[in-house]
Amino acid sequence: MISNITHQISLLTAIELTARFRNNPGPDLPMAETFDAASVLSLLAQPGSQSFRIYLGRKADNSICSVLVAVDANGQDILPPAQANQLATGAEGIILEDAFHCPPACPPPSPLNG
Repeated sequence: MISNITHQISLLTAIELTARFRNNPGPDLPMAETFDAASVLSLLAQPGSQSFRIYLGRKADNSICSVLVAVDANGQDILPPAQANQLATGAEGIILEDAFHCPPACPPPSPLNG
């Protein structure tokens, strides 16, 4: 492991974590969600972004989803202005959701989805 990567874990640990979840996922949780790299990079490229946070949400159909927001050096969410149903244009606070859920859009086999 590279010592300056704060949240890095080994492949063996990742396999143990994902296998434990697959064996007891809960009634309505996806096995995985996939976000496009360009979207995540845009989230992290916002002025002041130091990290990102994942909130769990629930869609209108009651399915679970992940909501990603950038976080500043003070631990504050970087959010857009509070106008209803308006997407941020970049420096205003990008919020991500609408990932590809598994199932049905599952990745090819790997040690993490065994």
